[in-house]
Amino acid sequence: MLKSLQEQLNRIATGKGFFAALDQSGGSTPAALEHYGINRCSFRNEAEMFAQVQAMRERIVTAPSFSGSKILATILFEKTVSSSVDGERMCSFLSNKRGISSFLKVDEGLSSEEDGIQLMKPLENLPRLVELALDQQMIGTKMRSFIEGDSPEGIAAVVKQQFEYGRSIADAGLIPILEPEISTKLPDLSRSRAEDILAEELSRELDQLPPTVKVIIKLTLPVTPHLYDTLASRHNVLRVLALSGGFSRFDASERLMKNAPMVASFSRALLEDLRYAMTDESFNQSLSEAIDQIFDASTNG
Repeated sequence: MLKSLQEQLNRIATGKGFFAALDQSGGSTPAALEHYGINRCSFRNEAEMFAQVQAMRERIVTAPSFSGSKILATILFEKTVSSSVDGERMCSFLSNKRGISSFLKVDEGLSSEEDGIQLMKPLENLPRLVELALDQQMIGTKMRSFIEGDSPEGIAAVVKQQFEYGRSIADAGLIPILEPEISTKLPDLSRSRAEDILAEELSRELDQLPPTVKVIIKLTLPVTPHLYDTLASRHNVLRVLALSGGFSRFDASERLMKNAPMVASFSRALLEDLRYAMTDESFNQSLSEAIDQIFDASTNG
């Protein structure tokens, strides 16, 4: 069972483990279910779709290996937070039965591409989602932007928007996870330039933060190993997370081991071997093997 907020924050900042990203929302859910083995024809509407993905998530979080011994935190979608597991609300179950902290996805999708980037759509529901996170005793939020070019002006705009919302989230008493994802489909040379620009812009914004404001930064695994080491050492940064970005779990884990002190915050790579038709024994074994591999990559870099 998790204890005080400060103890949770200390564990997030210094503990061994990784973040499990279970925050697929409306846009990404059909593909996630199809990969899991549930065809789009199996649900007739959004309510049925979310019921299917919720059943998948319940199967994951109730598996024996899904515990705080190797998982520091989960990132959850709003509908998941509002659901129940074994008679408890999801966040309460994760805290009390699994020893895992929770973060809430608060972005509402991406705007159209312009200048090689996709800003977040205005976070119109942010006040309500912040209240939900506080009510459920979650410790933070997560929001994602997307970078698919190496425009300095575009990348600066992404980082500026992330920090503007991040400061308001921090003012409410939560820890924001800022996720300016860079596309892994970019050629390495262009991606490397984009990563260098992003690192500079993140550092510039961190310089402007009051010393009491803490953030977590979630980034694509970089072309150049250890590019983000200096970010991880900043006073305002609790942790630097790595997203799998479409890499297989093996590939993402190999790249992560070259980028300590980053730790994983994988979604697709965590779930890639799980299938609806598996027996519970096979499902639990596959999940356990995935958790072990990602934990090792996050702690043995």
